[in-house]
Amino acid sequence: SLRGWSADRVSTLLYTHGHVDHVGGSGALAADAAERGHAPFEVVGHDNVVPRLERYEATNGYNVIINQRQFGGLPPNHSARGGLAPNHSARGGLPQGRRGASISGPGPSFIPADALWPTRTYATQDTLSVGGLELELRHDKGETDDHTWAWVPSLRAICVGDLVAWVFPNAGNPQKVQRYPLEWAKALRRMDALEPELMLPAHGLPVRGRERIATVLLTLAEALELLVSQTIDLMNEGASLDQVLQSVSLPTEWLERPWMRPVYDEPEFVVRNVWRMYGGWWDLDPAYLKPSPKADLAAELVRLGGGGKVFATRAQELLEAGDLKMACHLIELAVGAEPASPSLHAVRAEIYEARRAAEQSLMSVGIFTAAATESRQLADPTDGEER
Repeated sequence: SLRGWSADRVSTLLYTHGHVDHVGGSGALAADAAERGHAPFEVVGHDNVVPRLERYEATNGYNVIINQRQFGGLPPNHSARGGLAPNHSARGGLPQGRRGASISGPGPSFIPADALWPTRTYATQDTLSVGGLELELRHDKGETDDHTWAWVPSLRAICVGDLVAWVFPNAGNPQKVQRYPLEWAKALRRMDALEPELMLPAHGLPVRGRERIATVLLTLAEALELLVSQTIDLMNEGASLDQVLQSVSLPTEWLERPWMRPVYDEPEFVVRNVWRMYGGWWDLDPAYLKPSPKADLAAELVRLGGGGKVFATRAQELLEAGDLKMACHLIELAVGAEPASPSLHAVRAEIYEARRAAEQSLMSVGIFTAAATESRQLADPTDGEER
């Protein structure tokens, strides 16, 4: 697409953050530059991009697994051994030729093997001048701790990366590391204070016009701030995580705005991330501070309740009544107690297929789909091959 517009040399590649969809294509640009005989370009990013890529190497297998669960599989080019390509130049004090460590192990690579490391990093602010265009780089935490957004004064434009993505802010992903909802809101307000006339997101539509941009930025900020303040207020009152989750919410009409629909992440998960940030991992249930193994607890409860079939029958009744949450609890106990039972897995698959169909966010859909697929294959080992 780029070459359909211009054959000029690419001089600078700016990482808004280190997620795979924002760094994974860098190798293709480097290969294109080499093919055209162009000089290597500079790769710019925040200081924390490098530790992020190092963490991806250390947890390569985990990231492959959770992204397959979240997105339903990885593209075919994720087939090389884990590891990153060495820098094609070295600047900013970063070592040249850094490569994935052996702890990544064999098998699929989460980050493409030819992805490039930054050659220049910054801590808080930086300035780029490219072809006479001045860009002021700003660092803020939000979806990640390594995010860069840019202010282009001559165009009164903000390049916001994933801080605005035309979905509810991805500040609660249940399978990923800590996100920063309050810091994210502050970043959005800092952008608004510049009074931009053009907003260019990494995902979704651009927005033109001061008032329209302010509407998007400030409503997103307000939603994140409300989730944080409600959660912390309840924590200060001594509420448990369960009580917080049952109490904190956003007005339904807010989530109907096109740029705030919870089709990727959702507010409930953001609340959990706020709890994790300010309160740690314990949910205040003393039985779960140092719990029995889940399989042992399931076996005991199922024994008391009359067996896995009794639990599965009740779970199906709850499914038909529309209480999908409770149906999931009961079938998890049944399968936890009798993990080799094809009939119980058949019920579990049915319940999670219904649960998946009732969900809106990609996070929930991916996890429930994985659960249904797992049990469908255990209920009928040939089913996965046929499907």
